[in-house]
Amino acid sequence: MAIALAMKDAPRVTATSQHPLEPLTGDEIAAAVSILQQSGRLGPKARFVLAVLQEPQKEIVLGWSPGQEVPREAFVQILDNADGKVYEAVVSLTESTVTRWEHIPGVQPSLMLDEFFECETAVKADAAFQAALAKRGITDMALVMVDPWSAGWYGDESKSYENRRVLRAMAWLRSEPGDNGYAHPIEGVAVIFDLNTAEVVEVIDTGAVPLPSAPGNYAREYISEFSDTSEFRKDLKPYEVAQPEGPSFSVTGHEVKWQKWSFRIGFTPREGLVLYTIGYLDGGEVRPIMYRAALCDMVVPYGDPGYNHYHKNAFDCGEYGIGMLANALELGCDCLGEIRYFDAYMAGSRGSVLKMPNVVCMHEEDFGILWKHVDWRTNQTEVRRSRRLVVSFISTVGNYEYGFYWYFYQDGTIQYEIKLTGIMNTGAMVPGDTCKYGTEIAPGLYSPNHEHSFNVRMDMMVDGPKNSVYEVHCEMEPEGPENPAGNGYFAKSTLLKTESEAQQLVDPLAGRYWKITNPHALNSMGKPVSYKLAPGENTSAFQHASAYVSKRAGYMSKHLWVTPYEADELYATGKYPNQSQIDTGLPAYTKDNRSIEDTDLVVWYTLTHNHIPRPEDWPVMPVGYIGFSLKPAGFFDRSPALDVPPTSAKCCTSTSNGSYGSSSNGHNGNGHNGNGHNGNGAH
Repeated sequence: MAIALAMKDAPRVTATSQHPLEPLTGDEIAAAVSILQQSGRLGPKARFVLAVLQEPQKEIVLGWSPGQEVPREAFVQILDNADGKVYEAVVSLTESTVTRWEHIPGVQPSLMLDEFFECETAVKADAAFQAALAKRGITDMALVMVDPWSAGWYGDESKSYENRRVLRAMAWLRSEPGDNGYAHPIEGVAVIFDLNTAEVVEVIDTGAVPLPSAPGNYAREYISEFSDTSEFRKDLKPYEVAQPEGPSFSVTGHEVKWQKWSFRIGFTPREGLVLYTIGYLDGGEVRPIMYRAALCDMVVPYGDPGYNHYHKNAFDCGEYGIGMLANALELGCDCLGEIRYFDAYMAGSRGSVLKMPNVVCMHEEDFGILWKHVDWRTNQTEVRRSRRLVVSFISTVGNYEYGFYWYFYQDGTIQYEIKLTGIMNTGAMVPGDTCKYGTEIAPGLYSPNHEHSFNVRMDMMVDGPKNSVYEVHCEMEPEGPENPAGNGYFAKSTLLKTESEAQQLVDPLAGRYWKITNPHALNSMGKPVSYKLAPGENTSAFQHASAYVSKRAGYMSKHLWVTPYEADELYATGKYPNQSQIDTGLPAYTKDNRSIEDTDLVVWYTLTHNHIPRPEDWPVMPVGYIGFSLKPAGFFDRSPALDVPPTSAKCCTSTSNGSYGSSSNGHNGNGHNGNGHNGNGAH
């Protein structure tokens, strides 16, 4: 939850010796707003879309040393509601001046949170909207939910409002104030709403469909509605995480050090969590792996071609801003253990400063076995527990929740995982409908098939600034003299020299992965050091290339993209995807087919979660998972996890029958308990 802070007469910000990537403070955002307001450039209807750190050039950051003063700058987007014009500004906080002011024609910035509330209030008060609902027997506007969706672009039907800043609003009905309204979609009604003029442009009514009546409540006070008992389970015993000596990480400002890892934390309205300068301490020096990493884009295309649903294509990063929609996380609910939270500061659209408390959660987790071996000749067991560092945030985008997690492991692995939960988008079924493009989840209620397509941008820096990328897959050796038993196979590695060669799809049947290597840094075997990008769950995009959403989010067509580093190429769908008609992101970045060999490069990875709804996903979804890993592949000369210490046996608990802690042979006595788990202390 954002907290608005009134900051008048903001102080002048001087050059500081803090790290150049420290996020803007609340005072700095207030100063940037004040400088722009006093510059004479803003009209009375100007609104602040965002204000973030203008990140210094990479050379300045990498060359910075503690104590060195660095000027501070803010990048600000402004929308003038009076004429719909969009401006970009760079404000020097150290000089109290506007160093760049530029009108960006023909674009719409992302939606602002207060625009959602303004839209809902105005739509519910509109006479034409009320008339459409009255035809369906709905007259109590207090129980109507209006969800503002981005309007997108749909050819001829969008031309009437292409020069307006619009939303497409859809409605649901609560049966009481605390009811889950998504159980009762008001099918067939949509509203085009102009955000600049705060007026309803059009009410679209394609015909009434019976309102589903079955409840879909999930909150604790409604347990009797969705459980076969009127009580919660009573056989779940407490599970507590205790670190009596505190966590193993240290934090200085936004710099984190844990085990041998180090990195910096940032947060933006569009991307949410950003990680900078990720490195691993090896041989007394920090070896760089990535300069900057963040989820840069996502789109949720719905697969129902019916008029009421094919407009649902939400660009949650570029149109809404998952950072602006981040949750305030709570101990024991969203995160468990010894937690370190990070706040963020953002600009409110009217110039206030918003404090976003506890938006980033960091803690350690036990993750089972890190490595183990039983020498059956000597009966000696060595086993180490794996511990990982978790850095995460969660955003609520309308009906959906998304959790975004970076995991750091003791063996040098970095994992990225997205957790999907919340409430599925719903529609009312026409009686007799076979529900071809979705799943009936309650009587008369269905959820359309849809995908969640994410793109993660990783500015790689594997042991230095110049890297190359190889595609690796496995091939069987042809049968013959060199493979007489027919069992031989090998990993074939192919250098990807250009942007077009790097546009690739996953291929699990061939074991495909990609290596990011540094040809200038060799390991002890004389091979270039590398990290490999190992795909996890993924799927294709199930939209034709001619689909409107495909024309605006071309990144979905490939799982891997690689580009040479350009400071202003930050987003897979471009800077302004809201109401865009063409894709200004990765397809535009790569049109010149630049060289990506032995250079400062950026890896973009697309991961798509295909959601064919289940009744078990209703009324609130159990978490779904999707992700990928970056694993050292020749980056180290041997396992970097050999020095992880054994865990004390006092962590184990005995039971009366000895099945966990007191058995003397077999699974417990030799490997799990008697020699490894307790007897040898290796567990």
